[in-house]
Amino acid sequence: MKFLKKFYDWVLHWAYTSYAVPALFILSFAESAFLPIMPEVILFPLCLSRHKKAFYYAFVCSISSVLGGLFGYLIGLEFWSIGQKIVFHYMTHEKFESVRLTYHNHEAWVIFMAALTPVPYKIFTIAAGFFRGDILVFTIASILGRSAKFFILVAPFYYFGPGIKSRIEKSFHIIGVSVIIAALIVILIIKLVKR
Repeated sequence: MKFLKKFYDWVLHWAYTSYAVPALFILSFAESAFLPIMPEVILFPLCLSRHKKAFYYAFVCSISSVLGGLFGYLIGLEFWSIGQKIVFHYMTHEKFESVRLTYHNHEAWVIFMAALTPVPYKIFTIAAGFFRGDILVFTIASILGRSAKFFILVAPFYYFGPGIKSRIEKSFHIIGVSVIIAALIVILIIKLVKR
């Protein structure tokens, strides 16, 4: 677990550099359109380091994520040959057809739930463009869903920041093992969904 502790310390130091917010913005933008790395990788350590700025970090994530979602929409709308490679990396053609039917019947709710939950949001941003979804509905649902997600996630850091940090550092090995197990479960779920 020493490598995780070193990584943790390295990410925490970013909160005190001029690159912290731009890195968070770029990662959040890219994750919403094409990148498989969640912005929480940077968001949580930043909130641990500077818990009073947690809501500011959530705001940055929300804005950049919605902009990234609009870029994902553009990929689906104009560059489906590229977008389908990203989408079908996460799901089969049959599941995609099911998503298409659900999307057309419940457009706002589908985007809102995809923006709020830990499912790969990029699938839905690209698919929304491919499905020629209503851009205004897409944008409003994305703003509401992504903002709710990030502000809910950072609230404990804001209110209980120093206590959370000390607990994490006291039980780092348990948390490290849990993170590795969770990552393996996510990989397994993605492989099962692709079938």
